[in-house]
Amino acid sequence: MPKTRRDAWDLMTAYTAGESLRRHMLSVEACMRAYAEHMDEDEELWGMAGLLHDFDYEQHPNPRAEADPDEHPLFGARVLEEQGYPEDLVYAIKTHADYLHLPRTHPMDRVLFAVDELSGLVTAAALVRPDKNIENLEARSVRKKMKDKAFARGVNRDDVIHGAEELGVDLDEHIGFVIQAMRSVSPELGLAGEASTSWSHL
Repeated sequence: MPKTRRDAWDLMTAYTAGESLRRHMLSVEACMRAYAEHMDEDEELWGMAGLLHDFDYEQHPNPRAEADPDEHPLFGARVLEEQGYPEDLVYAIKTHADYLHLPRTHPMDRVLFAVDELSGLVTAAALVRPDKNIENLEARSVRKKMKDKAFARGVNRDDVIHGAEELGVDLDEHIGFVIQAMRSVSPELGLAGEASTSWSHL
């Protein structure tokens, strides 16, 4: 049977308890779906790639060595293969880890890499706003935060820049696109101010 979004959600939540990481994967899912629609690609497939790209990270964060088969993302890739997820979805998830040195050959690969770190930066920029609301967040505000090396230290700025370059899109336009995509699920992400909800209601 083809895998569904429900299957992906159940797998992700079985491995990931942390609300922050769950919300990150929901953010990436929203961005992947938006880009799939924009590029006339398979929205369900791309969305599941986003929802599952870090599902193994909490339990297997690769603390010992790069390309460890028992750590992220290779551990997760093996689980996905065993459960019958599409090969191109599994490959895209592997390519978002630069240290595996896998070529990003399909648009899904490039988009996943391009939105991963950026969605984290957008989330951080929205959360420092007084109302914690993404609705009025602008790309220029995110660019300004991006230049501050002390802000959201965990976000790899080079990946954000290279991601847009690989897509062949202007960085400001890319940031604006990601913001818009994340607005579509802002309550679930905790970025809608008083309208925000818990992921447990999804």
